[in-house]
Amino acid sequence: MSFALKSREEEEEKDDDEKIYKRYIEIVATTLPTIEGWSGKPSYQYQGFWHNSGASGVGPLAFQDHFKARPSDIFLASIPKCGSTWLKSLAFAVMNRKSHPPSAQPQHPLCILNSHDLVPGLEGMLYNNNLNGSRIPNLDILPSPRLFSTHMPYTSLPQSVTLSGSRIVYICRNTNDNLVSWWHFINKVRSNNSLEPVKLEEAIELFCKGMSSLGPFWEHVLAYWKASLERPQNVLFLKYDEMIAEPALHLKRIAEFMGCPFSSMEEKEEVVDQIIKLCSFENLSNLAVNKTDKNGTGIPNSAFFRQGKVGDSANYLTTEMMEQLDRITMQKLHGSGLIL
Repeated sequence: MSFALKSREEEEEKDDDEKIYKRYIEIVATTLPTIEGWSGKPSYQYQGFWHNSGASGVGPLAFQDHFKARPSDIFLASIPKCGSTWLKSLAFAVMNRKSHPPSAQPQHPLCILNSHDLVPGLEGMLYNNNLNGSRIPNLDILPSPRLFSTHMPYTSLPQSVTLSGSRIVYICRNTNDNLVSWWHFINKVRSNNSLEPVKLEEAIELFCKGMSSLGPFWEHVLAYWKASLERPQNVLFLKYDEMIAEPALHLKRIAEFMGCPFSSMEEKEEVVDQIIKLCSFENLSNLAVNKTDKNGTGIPNSAFFRQGKVGDSANYLTTEMMEQLDRITMQKLHGSGLIL
């Protein structure tokens, strides 16, 4: 009898959730600006930023309305293709190093699952109506501290994130490298869907107009930069280029900010170096799970691993293209103190 009541309650909750998602779908379809997105599916503009309806559905709206943050929550934030795959791997390895020592390969979770599945994106996976069967996820059952990721702009995060004292680790990247990395990534996605590739010239034009995924790029980065200056105890701002140059230094910063600093004994036992090696591009990109499998959104894991190098954009952009992007970047960041 109690089982029957529980089943009926679950069905009623599912019906309510479906109504909520249908309302979000209607909002996107009838009230928000829409363009043809890079992936071949429509993108919509929500609160000043562009979201891919194919990748995240109406997840951004559901996440914003229904997520309840805890003070102990940790969010890994970025605009796409700024090093989020690497950051997720590092943060997961740091937080779980007691239960999953970085030296425990090939049994370590990062050797079995892609980091995007281990650190799920809130709007792209957990609240994505295309993946969860129109259900609002129950995240209250997860133990603290919870580790999530997001591409949401700072200004669109749920109020509970900023009011609760949750911590945000944000990673950004050089403008030119971000654009070229995104261009390569989206063409892999298009190829997987039997679509013609986007030309680089077209990609630059859309990017400069702010019509990239979660763009405008500069506004996304600047909001988190300013938040890190105003609330340094809650927002850690990282640069991919600097992390590549000094990974150990920045890994220690991340661990301390997350509330789990390395002990002197761990440093003596080279745990920092072990995590860096475990999460290196060379190691992760050669794992079977990242060569042949797909992540929770259906994207091949191999698409998240191309080169991971700093300055590779110079091999694709002409002098005129680089000058155009540099000029816009200087204009957008003028007076902020931020250099990309």
